[in-house]
Amino acid sequence: MQQQLAQVLQQAGVVPVLVIDDVKDALPLAQALVEGGLNVLEVTLRTEAALAAVEEIAKHLPDAHVGTGTVLNAVDVQRSVDAGATFMVSPGATEALLDAADTTSVPLLPGAANPSEVMRLLERGYHYQKFFPAEAAGGVPMLKSIGGPLGQVKFCPTGGVSPNNAGDYLALSNVVCVGGSWMAAPKLVAEKNWAEVTRLSREASALKK
Repeated sequence: MQQQLAQVLQQAGVVPVLVIDDVKDALPLAQALVEGGLNVLEVTLRTEAALAAVEEIAKHLPDAHVGTGTVLNAVDVQRSVDAGATFMVSPGATEALLDAADTTSVPLLPGAANPSEVMRLLERGYHYQKFFPAEAAGGVPMLKSIGGPLGQVKFCPTGGVSPNNAGDYLALSNVVCVGGSWMAAPKLVAEKNWAEVTRLSREASALKK
C-alpha cells in the first residue's frame, strides 16, 4: 500500500486540501483543479457534504485521485472506503486508526510532527507521512533536521504551506509533495470563481519537482 501511495504522491507535487460545504460545488471545483494540472485531491471530512463530494468526484473524474482528509478513526476509514476514496490522510495517528487502516486496501498517509512520532510510524511500516502542522511544527528547518537521521521517510508537509514557501519545502530531498488550500480558498468557492481556481492551480502545478 505504501508503494501505491508513493505513486500517487510523487505525481502530485501540490495536493489541494479541500473543504466542501455544498456537494454541488464538488465537481466544478475538482474540474477546475484538474484543468490547472492538479489531479490528486484531498477532501477533508469536516463537513456533512464531504463524503458525497468524494463520491461525486470519483464517479465523474476517473482520472483524478480523490482522497479523504481529517481521517481520525475506524469509522472515518470505513466511510472513506465506501465513498470511493483512493487514499486517506490523517493529521496524526493512533494505534486504533492504524489498525483500522491495516484492514483496507486504501492507503493511509498518517501525520507526524516530531522525530518520535515519525519513528513510531516508521515501525508500523509508514515510509510516507504527513508533516503537520508544518509551519507550526518547525517548517523547513525541522524537516531538514529530521532528514538526517530519518532519511528513509518522505513527507507531505501541510499546514501553513503557501505559494510563498511551497517551493522551499519541495526543494527538500525528504519532501515528496506539499498540501495546501490557497488554490481553492473558501472565497473562490463561494463565488464559484472556477477560472481563478484553475489559474492558481496552474501556478501550483508549476512547482512540482
